[in-house]
Amino acid sequence: MTSTADAPATPTAPTQTELPPERLFSAKHLPVALGIIALVTLGAFENRATISIMPTAARALDGLAWFGPANAASMVTFMVAVVVAGRWVDRAGARAVLLTGLATFAAAQVVTASAPSMAVFIAGRGLSGIAEGLIDVSTLVFAARALPEHLRAKVFATFAAAWILPSLLGPGAAGAAEALVGWRLVFLLPTFLLVPALLLLIPGLLRVSDRTRGEQATELSDAQKDKPLLPALGLAGAVALLSVGGPLAFDGGDHRIAGLASLVVGAATLVATIRAALPAGTLTAAPGIPAVVALRTLLVIAFGGIGGYLPLMLDVTHDVGPAIAGISLSLTGVFWAAGSAFHSLDAVQRRFDAAARVRLGLTLITLGGIGPLLLSLEVVGLVPGLAGWALASAGMGLCSPSLATEIFTLAPEHEQGQATAASQIGASLGSALTTAGGGALIAARHDTLDGGVFAVLMGISLGAAVIALTLTQRMRP
Repeated sequence: MTSTADAPATPTAPTQTELPPERLFSAKHLPVALGIIALVTLGAFENRATISIMPTAARALDGLAWFGPANAASMVTFMVAVVVAGRWVDRAGARAVLLTGLATFAAAQVVTASAPSMAVFIAGRGLSGIAEGLIDVSTLVFAARALPEHLRAKVFATFAAAWILPSLLGPGAAGAAEALVGWRLVFLLPTFLLVPALLLLIPGLLRVSDRTRGEQATELSDAQKDKPLLPALGLAGAVALLSVGGPLAFDGGDHRIAGLASLVVGAATLVATIRAALPAGTLTAAPGIPAVVALRTLLVIAFGGIGGYLPLMLDVTHDVGPAIAGISLSLTGVFWAAGSAFHSLDAVQRRFDAAARVRLGLTLITLGGIGPLLLSLEVVGLVPGLAGWALASAGMGLCSPSLATEIFTLAPEHEQGQATAASQIGASLGSALTTAGGGALIAARHDTLDGGVFAVLMGISLGAAVIALTLTQRMRP
């Protein structure tokens, strides 16, 4: 046998390394790619349509006072569902979890659409959170296991791109459906889209083996294998109490004592359960997965704390109609997708590691977020303020897929479900804290709501982005 040094230098047949790289939309990966895109598009449309129609539904059911709990219901059940989904995926594979999530999604839409009262409507929203948790975790793991590692950035870019049309068309479609037939049709529409999405998804599911490696399935660390569900339930309960406690305590009504009690119990429950519900070391951003989860939490606070209140701020401080206020949602979808597309470029993947991409994204969020803050104070006009938000959205498009792919890089395959669930819990916690804090402040100032209130909220969010910038070097152990 000749050694490599003795081999002839003249070219021979192409080697494996000389073959052109696999593409996401090649015949080999097309069923998986199409199925994932269809699924994400379905979820995006449901999200945008629901946000647009929720106030109308609450008024129709004479339950506007329960609008906060209706918003919080899906968030609470989501936090428990992702823990269940993470453990289930690692034991049984993504296919069963994903199909169960889709069935639950259909049931949730039917319950919500047919709700005779606000209590049933809230129950439907809670069921929707369960479906979202099962679908989110299983979709991410399915994508990671079905595609080679070098295509992960590209598939996460398609996630963001799949939000563009729903962001542009979802609110308008919801408004048209409500005007023609009624608000209930808006919740039924996603079930009509579920059938074609499922038809596109099935070929990809059938092509990917769901067999769990027996040896790896028994090699889970004790902390992960036997992690109880109780901390997740406690964290979800804390989120529920904090979400409803602020408005109850500070809206000037007769339920102030109940609201304050809810806040105290919620805060105590949060402190008691947060450490156990998240990976060990998350609160101190220990290197590796704990730091990635901590960054995901701070990222949601930084971005969501601005974007979540931007439409309301535009309405309050600039007296614009829903169409103009809704532009912020369209900007979010388009420029998030642009940031994700930039992240997926081969040149970007080669030249910048995940930490560098997250740093760049957080920098864009910090600089861009100044635009909406100054807009809230009427220091700048509508165009420069929203231009800043577009820049921040592009930064989010860079950060989000970078953190998602890093989770799969750091976690062994048999723990990817639980690692993904931890990341989703961190994101939900960030969103819940932003919603609870902002809701309490807005409730306290609802009679004298002005740009200063929104400037405070956005300033806190920018502070979270700056803190996150100091932690990016801890992403790798």
